Amino acid sequence: MLPTTSVNWTVSPAAEKFIRRMVKFSGLPASAGFRLTVTAGGCSGYNSEFTVEAEPAPGDAVADVNGVKVFLPAESRLLLDGVIVDFADTPTKSGLTFVNPGAAPCACSSSGDAASAAPPSVSKIDIGSIKLSPATRPVA
Repeated sequence: MLPTTSVNWTVSPAAEKFIRRMVKFSGLPASAGFRLTVTAGGCSGYNSEFTVEAEPAPGDAVADVNGVKVFLPAESRLLLDGVIVDFADTPTKSGLTFVNPGAAPCACSSSGDAASAAPPSVSKIDIGSIKLSPATRPVA
């Protein structure tokens, strides 16, 4: 019998659809599962790799996501505790995304939700304060 697990995570409908399609179109039997390996790092706080496998690797636990098997190594189970797994398909990124509501946000400008990010600061610059160097002065 496969070791099953109850992971305290949330899988969004978009992520579930992605996982389900990956398994369905893998060419493997219907009993196959989606192996998700998550490690610490990256702007979201997580890096991930996934494959579709016929069976779990030794040490993997099996999580059921509405009838789809997700194979999770031990480290992934620990890192996914309380995490929301989603799927993004935008011009700037495509793939699984991970949101940990309890984690501090990343300080880099490429992560997070732009709508919820603090607006950039704006400084007023007086045009008269701009000095041109002799090399950049326009020729009359």
